[in-house]
Amino acid sequence: MLSEWLIDVPSDLGQEWIVVVCPVGKRALIVASRGSTSAYTKSGYCVNRFSSLLPGGNRRNSTTAKDYTILDCIYSEVNQTYYVLDVMCWRGHPFYDCQTDFRFYWMHSKLPEEEGLGEKTKINPFKFVGLKNYPCTPESLCKVLSMDFPFEVDGLLFYHKQTHYSPGSTPLVGWLRPYMVSDILGVAVPAGPLTTKPEYAGHQLQQIIEHKRSQEDMKDKFSHKASENGHYELEHLSTPKLKSPPHSPGNLMDN
Repeated sequence: MLSEWLIDVPSDLGQEWIVVVCPVGKRALIVASRGSTSAYTKSGYCVNRFSSLLPGGNRRNSTTAKDYTILDCIYSEVNQTYYVLDVMCWRGHPFYDCQTDFRFYWMHSKLPEEEGLGEKTKINPFKFVGLKNYPCTPESLCKVLSMDFPFEVDGLLFYHKQTHYSPGSTPLVGWLRPYMVSDILGVAVPAGPLTTKPEYAGHQLQQIIEHKRSQEDMKDKFSHKASENGHYELEHLSTPKLKSPPHSPGNLMDN
């Protein structure tokens, strides 16, 4: 479940959306099953296998093949930690069709129940820590942007409360750098490390807006063409590639 740049601000942002502060790291799909834990990239490549204290993640707690867990995480190599964004399956129970607010509630209820999951040990060589979520009201965003976090902050993920978990990118999950909040959302933010704008901020924002608009134009053209010739599904199997997507200096998270 990947994000899009939050350029078009939803009218119900303060009521129906929640925000998660994300660390610098790499997106990882964690699958704990049959006594082993595997980490996959968003492209589907397995990059690591290890034991963990997740249900199904080691030989001691994997009693049946049905006892498996699937998590959406951000891996911080610096902290040797998998920061948990979302839950897709827990002990064999799927949550794809559950709303975001319920998935987050379940995740934060169940993770603490697994003793030792947030500690680095021989049987659990990487820590698993749930990322907190906050309301998207102006007051809440100001409070969040003035907080101290135990990791280097990369950006903010905005989730619609009622969306189901779906593969690929979706406009129901938005992404912003912390210093973009004032310009995009029109929120007066406190001065601090998270809200300090880099020199390239203005140019970067313009690039992002132009890139997103060009993507929308392409989608409209493809949709119109597909509706004319009756091959809607075929036209939407792939997304047109752009030559120069917007980027900024530094280490970017695969959001």
